[in-house]
Amino acid sequence: MAVQAHATAKYVRTSAQKAGLVLDLIRGRDVNAALATLQFARKSVARDIEKVLRSAIANAQQQDGFSGDIERLYVSACYANQGSSMKRVRPAPMGRAFRVVKRTAHLTVQVTERPLKIARVATDGDAAAKPARAKKTADDAGVKKRTAQKSAAARA
Repeated sequence: MAVQAHATAKYVRTSAQKAGLVLDLIRGRDVNAALATLQFARKSVARDIEKVLRSAIANAQQQDGFSGDIERLYVSACYANQGSSMKRVRPAPMGRAFRVVKRTAHLTVQVTERPLKIARVATDGDAAAKPARAKKTADDAGVKKRTAQKSAAARA
């Protein structure tokens, strides 16, 4: 069974739409590649997402059944849900007031361990194993080339 772990940061002071742009960059990638991507992303929310990703990796390491190989972890899901919004008032001309909405987001990152790929060994009576295909030789390629040249000369 593959190990799954997740981590969530709540009430992060950014909009869910801005966080979603950065989360799209790391979805489906290996955790080391995702950390490298977040380190060089030019968005301030990338630092918060990096913290959440590191926390999810640590959560996976603590679970029973984890192989201990961080290289096998990948970001299986990551999303930003909209959190509560703080409403503020900004003074406007002629005694009016404009409303300012300061948005928050809940960032969630889920990591999953990739299963080990075990190569299948074919036996003598194994019908599922593919038969060996004949390899092309240099002579076969020369025959095709000469045939193509003859047909081109006949057309001319």
